[in-house]
Formats: sequence, C-alpha cells, structure tokens
Amino acid sequence: MTYDVTTIGHDPDAFELFYRAHIEVVGRFVARRVDDPHTAADLTAEVFLAAIESAAGYRADRGSEVGWLFGVARNVIAAEQRRSHRRRRVTAEVAGRRVLEPDDLARIEERIDAEASARRTYAAIRDLPEDTRALLELVAVDGLSTAEAAAALGITAVAARVRLHRARRAVRLSLAATR
Repeated sequence: MTYDVTTIGHDPDAFELFYRAHIEVVGRFVARRVDDPHTAADLTAEVFLAAIESAAGYRADRGSEVGWLFGVARNVIAAEQRRSHRRRRVTAEVAGRRVLEPDDLARIEERIDAEASARRTYAAIRDLPEDTRALLELVAVDGLSTAEAAAALGITAVAARVRLHRARRAVRLSLAATR
C-alpha cells in the first residue's frame, strides 16, 4: 500500500505508513543532535506532529520526503533549543518530562551512544555560520543530495554547492588544527 504525504494529516492509514517508513531515520537524526533520551523521544514525536500539521504543504517537486522531513525536524529541534535556552535562564531544573519505560530508555540511550561520533563531528563544525552548518549536516550526515538539501533550506543548488565546498574546506582545516 502506498500513501500521499499530503494526506497524512487526515488519513490515519497514510500516516501509519509514513511513520513506519521514517521513524528510524528521524530517530537517528534527532539522536545526533541531542544527548538526553527523554528529549530525543519527545522531539521525535514532535517532528511527526509537525509533519502532520504541515503535510498539506509538501511538494514533491521541491525534494524528497526525507529531505522535507529533515527540514521539519530541523525546525522542531531549533525551536526546542530556543525553549531550552529560555528554561535554563529561568530555572536549573527541567520539568515536565514524560516517564519512559526501561526498555524505551535503554533503546534511546543506545541510539544516543551510537551517534556519539556524530556529535563530536558537530563540535568540529560549530564555528560555521548556521546556514552553512545546516547545509553540511543535511548532505554529509543525513545523506541528502546537494539539490535536496538546497530545497530543504530554500536556496539554489548553485549556492548550496559553493557553500558546501567552503564548509568542507573549513572543517578539514579545523580538524587538522586539533590533531
């Protein structure tokens, strides 16, 4: 059975197929960007809620489903980072976490551990401008083509290729300097 992404907001069967097709890749995407299993579980769920809300606007001619979903995930994660920053300023203790079952927690911790090297790579690229860093992540880490990443970020493919070349060179120089 197939589905149309634009229908996942109102067709439960289409959403189930979409969810099953993308849960692992979204879980890995999130785990590369956060190191707390509770936050990873919550953000993964939020990504799919945001996808449901914006599914009607999906356009296949602008890129793949995965590229679109990574764009949604980036927005969800960025929003969470902004919220988290505000919470840390207000209080040292984060409240409102949902309780995870031991099996869920172990699975998420394994996923986070598996993505530890990716988090170290992110540390090496943190000095890049945000838009360049996002492009590099989508291509080098998440496996999108340069054209798909450009579409997800709303830039031209030519601009993406130039930024990607400069970003790779900057990262190589940075990693070489830390050895």
